[in-house]
Amino acid sequence: MRAILTAAALLTVPVTAAQAFETPAAAQTTVPTAPADAFARDRQSILAQAGQHRVHFDMRENVSFRSDYDPLEEKLSGGSEIVRVVYDHGDRISLQHILVMEHDGQVMVIKHWRQDWVYQPQTVLTYAGPNQWVLTPVPADQRQGAWSQTVWQTDDSPRYGGVGRWTYDNGLSAWTSNPTWRPLARRDAVRQPIYDRYLGTNRHILTPDGWVHIQDNIKMAGQADGTPIAIVQEDVINTYDRSTSYSAQPGDDYWAKTQGFWAAVRDAWDAAAVAGNGVRLQQEAETGSVTGAPLMDLGQSVADGEISVPEAIAKARALITKATAAR
Repeated sequence: MRAILTAAALLTVPVTAAQAFETPAAAQTTVPTAPADAFARDRQSILAQAGQHRVHFDMRENVSFRSDYDPLEEKLSGGSEIVRVVYDHGDRISLQHILVMEHDGQVMVIKHWRQDWVYQPQTVLTYAGPNQWVLTPVPADQRQGAWSQTVWQTDDSPRYGGVGRWTYDNGLSAWTSNPTWRPLARRDAVRQPIYDRYLGTNRHILTPDGWVHIQDNIKMAGQADGTPIAIVQEDVINTYDRSTSYSAQPGDDYWAKTQGFWAAVRDAWDAAAVAGNGVRLQQEAETGSVTGAPLMDLGQSVADGEISVPEAIAKARALITKATAAR
């Protein structure tokens, strides 16, 4: 069962510690520099993404920039997903996504991606190229009134980070990121495509029934001199509609049993990023990060009562240390 859950998680990842290294400048005073009502409204918009949802994933390549490349057919999928607040420290908010699905009469609970939000961040962890993430300073004029969003994979290893502002024009509550580099998602990596990275812009927009995550991705290939060249444009529209048509209890039970383990895993990734001014971590087409399968297995073993939390944490720390030390 554990192997099935791990495999399913790696199939459904959008491939996927902000606390230690994304501390905002305002944290020293605990008073936000933006007007209190704007800050509170932004927080409300972020927290509105929590809840119980039916999710529809819509990914389609639209425009080819190469005469020898034809856009792929659209890829549609869906699932049931809960989003829970991991922590809320005012100017730092973390939201954990957990899939709760039925397969052959069995309920499958899969820890999915995580999104961390930081108000007026001094740095953000960004993708810098194959197997490399770096702590990138955010200039003062760009962080004023802004929020960073850092996205993490199923095993809490990094995926991408960006900075943007919430706006409320035209009746929409929307956050738009700066263009951010991302590694290939599994749906593409397993095809061994001619492109090897994305340059994407994120939008999170609240809707009457929930929220939508819109990505505008340019799929790029590195040339011999290292300069990337555009191959094809892709739209990704992931719609989260509130739903009570399924029971969220299995997902909440999993999280109650494993949240201590995953908190320690997040701390271990934080420590690695701080120590190395970023993270170097090998990626694989099938599994995302090389730590993906073993860390997900450990989490499931904790949930199943097969291993104690302290023992699982010790093994997780060793895995992360070894994986991030590799060069």
